[in-house]
Amino acid sequence: MSGSGKLPGGLYVVSVPIGAARDITLRALDVLRDADAIAAEDTRVTRKLLEIHGIPLSGRPMLPYHDHNGAAQRPRILSLLSEGKSVAHVSDAGTPLVADPGFALSRAAAEAGYDVHAVPGPSAVLAALVVAGLPTDRFLFAGFLPGTASARAAMVDELKDVPATLVFFETARRCLESVRCLADKLGGDRQGALCRELTKKFEETRRGTLDELKASVEA
Repeated sequence: MSGSGKLPGGLYVVSVPIGAARDITLRALDVLRDADAIAAEDTRVTRKLLEIHGIPLSGRPMLPYHDHNGAAQRPRILSLLSEGKSVAHVSDAGTPLVADPGFALSRAAAEAGYDVHAVPGPSAVLAALVVAGLPTDRFLFAGFLPGTASARAAMVDELKDVPATLVFFETARRCLESVRCLADKLGGDRQGALCRELTKKFEETRRGTLDELKASVEA
């Protein structure tokens, strides 16, 4: 693996694999190797990724950055940027800032006048969309559905008339509740897809009407 060496200062938003470790770009590997510091959602996950690809930390700081410590860590990361340092920001999987706490960091860096660079690559949203068999010319990613039944129903009601494919994240534990809600609010004959473990050993995509998907999950 060869790279350009010293990275110009700035925040680098680096996409990492959603499952298969080889689904990473050559540029992402270069940035992870050459950055002065790495801000990681979970440092253990990122250390494992670096080990798989033979990238040493070589004494560089790896800073945890997640929902619970973002407010405290942003000043430290901005301080590094103020020194002209390059900071690679990664989530546990996929593209940072998409349904994770990186948005506040990216915005703070940009507002402070520092360069923010995208290092694009894997995205769970796009991976699911391209295997779902649903229209891709127009789609809306709505993040995670709320945890309570009333809030979930209200959100789906708000989105039901959007003329686009709707993309949601959901946990396995709440999958059945959410599919029931979608079938009820969007109509049981609306086409849908459930995608799980994408790019991993037990990857699975179920396609059909929402009523069919509901019955499948219930079974």
